[in-house]
Amino acid sequence: MLVAAVLLSTGAQAQWQWLDKDGRMVFSDRAPPPGVPDKQIVKRPGGSRAGVPPVNVDADQTVQPAAPTPAAAGTQSAASAPKASGVDKDLADKKKKVEQEEAAKRKAEEDKLAKVKADNCSRARDAKASYASGMRLARVNKQGEREIVDDVARATELQRIQAVIDSDCK
Repeated sequence: MLVAAVLLSTGAQAQWQWLDKDGRMVFSDRAPPPGVPDKQIVKRPGGSRAGVPPVNVDADQTVQPAAPTPAAAGTQSAASAPKASGVDKDLADKKKKVEQEEAAKRKAEEDKLAKVKADNCSRARDAKASYASGMRLARVNKQGEREIVDDVARATELQRIQAVIDSDCK
């Protein structure tokens, strides 16, 4: 009987324990799947344990990781903190550079647009001053003939110029 008890206890020793992706404790006689990181393996066959905190079992038989001590919490958080690799840093640098280039392009376009609006505003104010002066004005029509601007055409042109001033002179 003693030999049978010893042989049965060695079979119980060949148990794997690990935390699955949902944080539940898994017990098996087979190794965990390849996707389980070593830090989540609690026990391996042969009695060796990994660096996972001890596990508590509630009255309803749910397995919960035990609360770490304050000293262990500091070392665990430092150990489990993601390490920045060179690839991630390079990717972040490239992303930052692209964002800066896009911001510079947007700034250049805004500056160009502001310059065009300022030029349009200046021209519109000059044209308004000419049309509002009451002096006799002439312009060239589509056939290339010179015609004198009458009062109706002057009023229409002043309205158009005022619309340009309202939109570009802010």
